[in-house]
Amino acid sequence: MTSRKTSTPEPQGHKTPSGTDSNDGHGHDHEHGDHDHGWAFSAGHRAPKIKGGDDGHHGHSHGLGDHTTATGKHRKKLIIVLCITASIFLIQVVGAMISNSLALLADAGHMLTDATGVFIALIASVIATRKATAKRTFGYQRIEVLAALINGIAIAAIAIMIFVEAVKRLGTEVEVEAGPMLFAAIIGAVANLVSLLILQSGQKESLNVRGAYLEVLGDLLGSVAVIIAGIIIWLTGWMLADQIASIAIALLILPRAWSLLKDVVHVLMEATPKDMDLEETRAHLLSVPGVLDVHDMHAWTITSGVPVFSAHVVVDDDTLASNGSEPLLDELLACLGEHFDTSHSTLQIESQDHVSHEQAVHA
Repeated sequence: MTSRKTSTPEPQGHKTPSGTDSNDGHGHDHEHGDHDHGWAFSAGHRAPKIKGGDDGHHGHSHGLGDHTTATGKHRKKLIIVLCITASIFLIQVVGAMISNSLALLADAGHMLTDATGVFIALIASVIATRKATAKRTFGYQRIEVLAALINGIAIAAIAIMIFVEAVKRLGTEVEVEAGPMLFAAIIGAVANLVSLLILQSGQKESLNVRGAYLEVLGDLLGSVAVIIAGIIIWLTGWMLADQIASIAIALLILPRAWSLLKDVVHVLMEATPKDMDLEETRAHLLSVPGVLDVHDMHAWTITSGVPVFSAHVVVDDDTLASNGSEPLLDELLACLGEHFDTSHSTLQIESQDHVSHEQAVHA
C-alpha cells in the first residue's frame, strides 16, 4: 500500500489566520511568523531545535503558492539601490576622466557591474512570478538563481580586468588629479553606505539581494581605498598609490564573487539546504507514532526561500488498518512545515510489505 500527499495540510481543527481563507490543500501561502499553527502533535513527538534565538516560528513565506520569491519581496529596495548606483556610476566616470585615476575608474566599473546585477535581479524577480505550467512545474522561480550566476561571473570578470590594467600601469608615471578623485570617491562612499542600510534586512533571505549587498559592500570598501589613495596623492604626490588602490579593489571583489558563485552552485546542484539537517528531520518523522522507517529522503532548494522535501515513510500495518494514512500524513506534513519551514513536501506512505520492493539508494 502506498499513499502520496504534498504540501502542508489544513487538517480539521487547524487554526486559520484571521482574515484569510482556509488552505485549499495545494500548499500554504501564509507566513509562519505571525500566528500559531495550532497543530497538536502526538505525545513524544520530537521538539524542534532552536537556532540563533529563533522562537520556533519563521518570518517568511514560501513562493510555491503565491509565486512570491525572496527577491520579489525586496523589489522596491533593489529599485532604490539601482537608481543610487547608476547615478554614482555616472559621477565616478566623469571624475575618473577629469582626474585620470584608474582606481576611480575601477570603482566606477564596479558600480556599473552592481547596477547591471541589480537590474538582472529585478527582471528575474518579475519573470519568477509567472505561474507554473505542465511543462515547468515549478514555474520560473529558478530564473533568480541563474541571474545570481550571471551576476557572480560579471563580478569576477570585472575584478580580473581591473587587476590586469593596474599591473600594466605599475612602473609608469601617470599624473592623477587628487581633487576630483576625492570628490567623486567621497560621494560614492556615502551613497554605498545608504544602499547597504537599505539592503541589510533582505540579504539573508535572497541570493540576488545578497549578491547586491555584497557588491555594494565591495563598492564601499573600494571607495574607501580610492579616498585613501587620493589623500596620499594630494599630500605627497605619490602617484603609485592609484595603481595600488586599483589592485586592492580587485582583490576585494574576487572573494565576494567566489562566495556568491559557491552559493549558486549549491542550489543548482540541488544540494540539501544549508539550514536543514536530514538526520534531524528523519528523527522528527520517526517520532510520530506508527512510523517505522524513513528513507529515500531528498531536500533541495528551488530558489532562495523555497525549500522542497520528499521521502518514503514506512508505517506499521496496525496503524494503517486502524487509522488509515490521512491523519498520519497530516501530522508528518505539519511537522515539516512547522519545525523545518518546508511547506512543499511530498511523502509516500508505505506498508511494511512494500519495503521489500524498494532499493535503498538514497538517504
